[in-house]
Amino acid sequence: MNKESIYGLTFEQLTAWLLEHGHKKFRASQVWDWLYVKRVTDFAEMTNVNKECLQLLADHFVIHTLEEHIKQESKDGTVKFLFRLVDGNLIETVLMKHKYGLSVCVTTQVGCNIGCSFCASGLLKKSRDLNSGEIVEQIMKVQLHLDEVGKSERVSHIVIMGIGEPFDNFQNMVDFLETVKDQKGLSIGARHITVSTSGLANKIYEFADLNLQVNLAISLHAANDELRTRIMKINKAIPIEKLMKAVDYYLEKTNRRITFEYILLRDVNDQREHATELANLIGEDRRRLAYVNLIPYNPVDEHSQYQRSTDESIRAFYDTLKKRGINCGVRLEHGTDIDAACGQLRSKQIKNA
Repeated sequence: MNKESIYGLTFEQLTAWLLEHGHKKFRASQVWDWLYVKRVTDFAEMTNVNKECLQLLADHFVIHTLEEHIKQESKDGTVKFLFRLVDGNLIETVLMKHKYGLSVCVTTQVGCNIGCSFCASGLLKKSRDLNSGEIVEQIMKVQLHLDEVGKSERVSHIVIMGIGEPFDNFQNMVDFLETVKDQKGLSIGARHITVSTSGLANKIYEFADLNLQVNLAISLHAANDELRTRIMKINKAIPIEKLMKAVDYYLEKTNRRITFEYILLRDVNDQREHATELANLIGEDRRRLAYVNLIPYNPVDEHSQYQRSTDESIRAFYDTLKKRGINCGVRLEHGTDIDAACGQLRSKQIKNA
């Protein structure tokens, strides 16, 4: 029987577990500090924790469960990791360098069932959710990489936009957020974390009610039901009107800005009329707290029906939104020379295995 990753426990859960097993509350703070501040890789390195407690932890938990399978480094400093899980499944994690710090894009599921027709990560159907420890360990593996290469840099931002639909693995994602935000450990600020969803409306309501102060991004990609259903099959179950009601609830409940992600596909959703339609959908009421992130498409061999929009089309789309008073920007690209599309490296490895 495989032992669980200790990264799967939030601080409160670790404290409760140690108390239940006869240890003092302060032990949790000691162990937490060793895990997330000193970043040890073996329980035996926790020198101020008594042997009885260390043996108990070693009997029930492991620290690391992810194995680095492939690491690719881009000319722009982006690093893509392909990790092997204990059951042999593969997941991707990406480290990106920005002017404002170091951001890590984490994966929440093995495969994806959302089925967006332009997406590489959805080429392989979901086989299981990641547990919270497997999501946390992606951050720890990246941070250990930074430590090993001798840089005094730390992971400062997180985007939950890797393989899978985060809101389809809701509780594990929430536990992950609690762990990485904890000020006694990694202390990554909530406002430095963004979670992206394809539009699971019921979970948007639940997320709003939790008031985690974490940024929310909606993968929209079209502003009418006919087109969005064609490129994102989830829209058939959760059409735009239902999605936008959930968005309105989120905006009213949190008063926080929301990002609409919009991948530009040549001659599919990138014309001026599409930009006008998007501006109309956002409307006056939502405009104050809305931001549109325009994303140039990374072509994927398996989705040859889609091509990257021209620079002229991207500029025209952007200009149309700006003239309508919509805050927007074009996403900077990272790692274009190392299978930049999410899920691309994983799918190639499995296909070639």
